[in-house]
Amino acid sequence: MEGSLIQTAYVVVTVLAALMAGFSGTVLLLRAQWIVLALNDYGVPRSWWTWLGLAKAVGAVGLLVGLFVPVVGVPAGVGLVLYFLGAAVTVARARWYSHIPFPPVYAAPVVGALALGYAV
Repeated sequence: MEGSLIQTAYVVVTVLAALMAGFSGTVLLLRAQWIVLALNDYGVPRSWWTWLGLAKAVGAVGLLVGLFVPVVGVPAGVGLVLYFLGAAVTVARARWYSHIPFPPVYAAPVVGALALGYAV
């Protein structure tokens, strides 16, 4: 019984993490006005935007693939955690302290997925 609960939690948290990272990557790739304003405020070069959006989108797909092929999901998860850590540093360096909580909110379910994947 306990094993099936952990397995269910793993799948739910992983899908949530993939949806959140996928959303974040999509709004960047589509150049949503609110994200463009933020990236300009943070001083992120425009030439990086597509690559950053693709990194999040690929990480999201990697998490989903990782449900079936863990050797793909683990690096995808680690990559996303590092990405969002870098985002938090970027926000802090830009002195937008009120925005610092956003990257960890996106990273939290990825960390949860990695931890639950280890427990499965």
